[in-house]
Amino acid sequence: MTFGFWEIVQVLGSLAFFIYGMKVMSDGIQRAAGSQMRTILSKMTKNRFLGVFTGFLITALVQSSSATTVMTVSFVNAGLLSLVESAGVMMGANIGTTITGWIVSLLGFKIQLSAYSIPLFAVAVPMLLSSKSKLKYWGEFLLGFAILFLGLSELKEAMPDGNPEAMSWLKEFTDLGFGSRIIFVIIGAFLTIIIQSSSAAMAFTLALVAEGWLTLDIAAAMVLGENIGTTITAELASLVGNTSAKRSARIHSMFNIIGVCWMLVLLPVCLPLVEQFMIAVFGSTDAPITLAAFHTFFNITNVILLLGFVPFLVKAAIWSVKGNAEEEEEDFRLKFIASGTRTPELATVELQKEAAHFGEVVSRMSAFTKSLINTTDEKEHRKILKRIEKYESISDRMEEEITEYVTRLADKQLTNKTSVILRSVLNICNDLERIGDIYYQISKTLEMKFEQRSYFTPKQRKNINELCDKIDEAFLIMVENLSKPNYDNVSKAKAVLAENEINKWRDQLRDEHFDKLGSPEYNVKSAMIYTNIFQSLEKVGDHIINISEAIKGEI
Repeated sequence: MTFGFWEIVQVLGSLAFFIYGMKVMSDGIQRAAGSQMRTILSKMTKNRFLGVFTGFLITALVQSSSATTVMTVSFVNAGLLSLVESAGVMMGANIGTTITGWIVSLLGFKIQLSAYSIPLFAVAVPMLLSSKSKLKYWGEFLLGFAILFLGLSELKEAMPDGNPEAMSWLKEFTDLGFGSRIIFVIIGAFLTIIIQSSSAAMAFTLALVAEGWLTLDIAAAMVLGENIGTTITAELASLVGNTSAKRSARIHSMFNIIGVCWMLVLLPVCLPLVEQFMIAVFGSTDAPITLAAFHTFFNITNVILLLGFVPFLVKAAIWSVKGNAEEEEEDFRLKFIASGTRTPELATVELQKEAAHFGEVVSRMSAFTKSLINTTDEKEHRKILKRIEKYESISDRMEEEITEYVTRLADKQLTNKTSVILRSVLNICNDLERIGDIYYQISKTLEMKFEQRSYFTPKQRKNINELCDKIDEAFLIMVENLSKPNYDNVSKAKAVLAENEINKWRDQLRDEHFDKLGSPEYNVKSAMIYTNIFQSLEKVGDHIINISEAIKGEI
C-alpha cells in the first residue's frame, strides 16, 4: 500500500484514540479510588523500599506513571512526603508502567480486542448513567479500557505492512552501531515528550516491532528514550511548586537518565540475556513480548542498582536545584496548590494544606495589630501600618487564587466527599479574607487615633491586650484544626470555648464602657475608638469560629 499523508493521519488518530482511552481509564479509577490512593501514598512510604512497592501499586492501578509522579511531586510540595520517600515512589512508578507493555504485547497483538471492546461499551455506558458516583466512575474506567484497546487495534491496522518503502527511512539509522542506539533513545524521548504518555509511546513502539519496522535492539533503545521522556511530566509539574517539589522531580530525572546510560552500554549483553530467558522459560521468541520483558528487566534492575544510592541522588538534587533564601518569607505566594491538571480527589490534600497556610498567614496580623496598639514610636507605627496593609492585600490575593483553583476543580465530576471539602475550603478562605479586612480597618482606626493624638488609658490598653491574647489562643486552635489532614477528625470543642471567652470579655468591656460614659474624666474620642476596636476584635473571633464550623462542614 502507499503510505502517504492520509495513512500518517490514520496512525496519529489511532494513537490519539489510545491516549484518550488511557486518560479516561486513569481518570475514572482516580475518581473511584482517589482517597484510598492518597492514604496509600501518605502512609505506605515510611521507607524507600515500601515506597517502591507503593509507586508500583498505584501506577499499575491507574496505568499512568505520569499520574503517579505528578501526584508524588504535589505531595512533596505539600510537605506530606520527604525527598527520600518520594524517590522510592518514583522508582516504583517506573516498574509499574511496564505493566502497560505486557498488556499490549500479550493481548493487543494476540487477540482481536476490538471484538471484546464493543461489548464493554454495553456494560460501561449504563454504569455511566447511574446515579451512584462509585458505579459511574468504574463505568468511566471500563469505557476508557474499551477505548484504549479500540485505539490499539486501529493503530495496528494503520501501521504500514507489505510496503518496504513506507518506512525505509528508518533503515538509514539502524546500522550505525552505538550511534543508532543514541539516535533512537533521542527519538523515543521526543516521542514521549510530544504525546505526554510513555504508555502510548510504548504501544507505538510495540506496533512498529510487531510489523517488523524496528529490530529488537533498536526498539529497546527507543524504549530507553521513552523512560527519559516521561520524566519531563514531573519536571513540568514541579515548575509551579516549591524547591522540594523541583528536587523531587530532579531525582526522578537523574534516576532514569543514569539507568539509560548504563543500559545503553550494556544493551548488547542484556538484550540477548532477556531473549534467552524468554525462550528458556516461556519458549517465546515473539518480539513485542520480548520487548515488554526487556522494559521490565531494565526498570527492576535499575531500581535494585540505584535504591541504595537514594541519599546521594537526594544530595545531587539539592545541589542542582538551589533553594530560594526568600522562599519562606514569600507568603504572598501559594505554596501548595499548582496550576497543572489534577483530579479533584487528588487536589484536596494540597487545598487543605493551602488553607492551613492561609490561616497561619492571616493569624500573624493579630501580632501586628497588638504591636500597633502598644507602640508610641512614629517610625515603628508607620512600618507596622504598611505591614498590615501588605498582609491585607496578601489575604485578598490568596482568597482569589484559591477560589479560582476550586472553581476549576468544580467544573469536573466530583464525589460527594470531595464536594463537601471544596465547599468547606471556599467558606474557610472567605472568613480568612474577612479577618484580613477587619484587621486592616482596625489599623486605619488606630492610624486616625495616632494622628489625632488620642490616647488610651492604661486600663483600656490592658483590656484590649487581654482580648488580643484570647484571640491569639483562638487562632492557635484554628490553625491546629486547619492543619489536620482529615477534616472528619476535627473537634470544634476547644474552638467553641475560646469563642465563648472572647464574647464574655467583649461583653465585660462593653458594660464597663457604658458605665463610664458621661464621666468627666472619660475622653469621648478615645472611648469611641476604644469601643470600635474591641467590637471589631470580637468580629475576628466570630470569623475564627466560623472557620472551625466550615471545617466540620456545618456552614
